Amino acid sequence: MVEEKRHKIVLPLLKSRFVKDGVALISGNVWAQGIAFLAYILLARLFSPDDFGVYNIFFSYVEVLIIVSTCKYELGTVIAENDDEAATVSRLALRINALVSLVLLIAITAIVMINYYRDPLGGTMSHYVIFLLLAPMVYFCGTSRVYASLFNRQRQFGHIALSEVVGSSTGVVFKILFGLPKLAATAWHTLGLPLGTVLGKAASNINYLAALRKLRMPTTSSREAMRNAARKFRNFPLFTMPKDLVNSLSFNLPLLWLALYFDKAEVGLYALALTFTFRPVNIINNAIERLMYVRVAEKVRERRPIGRDIMRLTIWLNAVALPLFVVAFLFGDEIFGFLFGSRWHSCGYYLRCLLPWVYVTLTSSSLMFLANVFGRQRGEFVFHIVQFVLRVAAVIVGIVLLDFRVGILLFAIAGALVSIALMFWYLRMALRYDTSVA
Repeated sequence: MVEEKRHKIVLPLLKSRFVKDGVALISGNVWAQGIAFLAYILLARLFSPDDFGVYNIFFSYVEVLIIVSTCKYELGTVIAENDDEAATVSRLALRINALVSLVLLIAITAIVMINYYRDPLGGTMSHYVIFLLLAPMVYFCGTSRVYASLFNRQRQFGHIALSEVVGSSTGVVFKILFGLPKLAATAWHTLGLPLGTVLGKAASNINYLAALRKLRMPTTSSREAMRNAARKFRNFPLFTMPKDLVNSLSFNLPLLWLALYFDKAEVGLYALALTFTFRPVNIINNAIERLMYVRVAEKVRERRPIGRDIMRLTIWLNAVALPLFVVAFLFGDEIFGFLFGSRWHSCGYYLRCLLPWVYVTLTSSSLMFLANVFGRQRGEFVFHIVQFVLRVAAVIVGIVLLDFRVGILLFAIAGALVSIALMFWYLRMALRYDTSVA
């Protein structure tokens, strides 16, 4: 009898749309990130820590600039009242992204030309080209985010997963080709990591465009409709965008600022540790946020409680993650040395610095959609301002002491403290809503 009851509970859960959507998203992410992970084992032997340092500095600029490229209007797609409104706000985001990318391309081209003609020996041509790659990378990242939001609204998670796999696979292929020993002394090798990433993101966009017709979204939007959408979803550019911009700036401070004072090889070691602590977390966070954003937004519109879903998610995440994080903390040096070679052994120090912060972030980042659902972007922004100030202080201490490792340790502690505060703020928000609908 007990076994029969258990089957009645478990089987409907396994067949539920929520679980199926989760499997589709996470499996796609696992394939995409798994391909990237396996590739890093090879890429770490084809490219030096210096190459990874330059590449991660490039990518840190991309992560900051893509916040501005759409003004975060794509987030309005999921909570739009109907498909007409969703299509309108998506077109608004795409137009803003195209304009910002064009302005960025013109500005970067002008800067490169001025610097090159003023001091042609002051930098290599490869580094100038890497700088120019920022504009197309920002454009492709912006459009991908808009398309992903559209497919997310329609629960077409398989297309999102496939696009991630296509982008990751294409990028890996080009990075390996550019990193081959025959090209080691050429500009193609120096450009390999950033250029491969740009080409991979372009391939992801092509896959989205090929599947876009299946959504059957409205094909036109009037100027008046766009103005109305811009006004209705103004909290995203007014609060979410500045919050994400401050958060992205503060997250990338070691690569944008601290890296200016230290050897690029040391920066590369930190960057690889950062990649392999946050990469698995991002797989889970991105899938959960997309699923829970739609699920919770629907329940809130119908005035149904959400606290039980939130608490189950929080407990499950921490129960699964804790043993994995303990193993990584204890054997970080050995793991990096075995996977990537002896020159990456020192990544273990940075791994231990980052893991407590990443552990807390696993929960807090999975709940960040709650601020959008309840229109609490302004309050969330305050947390990220405090975090930015703390991280700036950490970086300054590292620069003053001329100690990159101390700077990173303090930087991670600041992130962990704010992530803990955010996690409790999100949970309190959900519980207060449940009280109001009880």
